[in-house]
This record gives sequence, C-alpha cells and structure tokens, in this order.
Amino acid sequence: MPAAAQAPGPGPGDLPSVAPTLRALRHRTGLTLEAAARAADLSPAHLSRLETGHRQPSLPVLLGLARVYGTTVSELLGETTPDREAVVRAAAAAETRAGGWSYWPAGAPGRAMQALRVRIPHSGGPQDQVVRVHPGEEWLHVLAGGLRLHLGDTSHALGPGDSAHFDSLTPHRLAAEGPDGAELLFVHTLLQSPTAALCLGPEATGGHPTPSGVTS
Repeated sequence: MPAAAQAPGPGPGDLPSVAPTLRALRHRTGLTLEAAARAADLSPAHLSRLETGHRQPSLPVLLGLARVYGTTVSELLGETTPDREAVVRAAAAAETRAGGWSYWPAGAPGRAMQALRVRIPHSGGPQDQVVRVHPGEEWLHVLAGGLRLHLGDTSHALGPGDSAHFDSLTPHRLAAEGPDGAELLFVHTLLQSPTAALCLGPEATGGHPTPSGVTS
C-alpha cells in the first residue's frame, strides 16, 4: 500500500448502536437537533446524518456528544455499565469547594437528574454574581439559613422548609442572606456541561463562565 493511502473508515454497519443511541439520548435530554448540534459544535445536517446512520462519528465527535448528553463514550457505543448504586452514604459524599461554596453529591452520577447538597456562605463572593441561563429544570429546598433567589425580574426570600421549582431558561441567581449563610438541597436536569462545571460558576473553570451560565 502506498504510504499516502489510508485504511477505509468504518462502514454503515460497523457501529450499529450509535445512530439509535444518539437519537435516544438527545430525546432524553429534551434537546432539539439544532440545539444539540450547536452545543457539540456540529452542523444540524451532520448530526442528522449521524442519527440516521448515514455517517459514523469520529472519536472527537463522540467525546463532544457524550459531554452534551451527560454520558460516556461507552454508553454511546452501546457498552453496558454496572448498575449504579441507589443509595448515597453521607460518609462517601466528598466535599467539593468552588468560589467559596461547598457541594456534596446527593445522587448517583450520570443520571438524568443531578442532586447536590449545597452550602452557601454569607457574602459568597463571585458565586453570588453568577446569573445562570441553560436548558432544563431546577428544584431547590432550603435546609437552613436564608436564601435569596433572583428569578427573572423578581426576587424571593426563602427560609428553612421553603422550596422553588423553575425552568432554568429563566435567568436565575442564588445568594445567602444572614450571617450564617444557607444550606440547601438542589436538583437539576442540566446535562449539557461537563460534570465538574455543573453549577460551580466561572471560578471553577479558570475564570471563564461555564457553558451553563453567564456572569452579570
């Protein structure tokens, strides 16, 4: 074979599970073809060909789509994974700190919903200024302290036992009220960002806004 020649790419039947899996994952996350393609830096026509099996994805494309759909390349390729644990033990929930806030996982990774326990200090720093806008829904429940929820053009004061459930395409921002800060349970359906960047604000990604929000 001449040195310049290359082996042929995968044929239509080489990765039979990719096309239906891509369609199913996009539908599961509630994204339109155009929105998913934009998030993965693809053209809608290219993504459509991938979903219909007329074109096979390269590894970089698989990695990008896995990020957008909040999953792994293994799942995209139809590989089975061990069952996720249904129970999250407090002792196994490691604290993550970013921008002055503290986070503990309250659910299994890779699910359609992501659950966290969050502690927001008084005067929480740059996190208090992060306005988030992204596809999905959010639910929060205040466990302790006072929380200020800025939702669109309105502002809500929440105390222990109060909850909020809203469309996260509505611009929203959280801040603690009172000297003791706030602690809350937080559940969201955001699957369009890398796990490490979920709801951590710009400081967690080297000073740049995450794909899930914009700074005010």
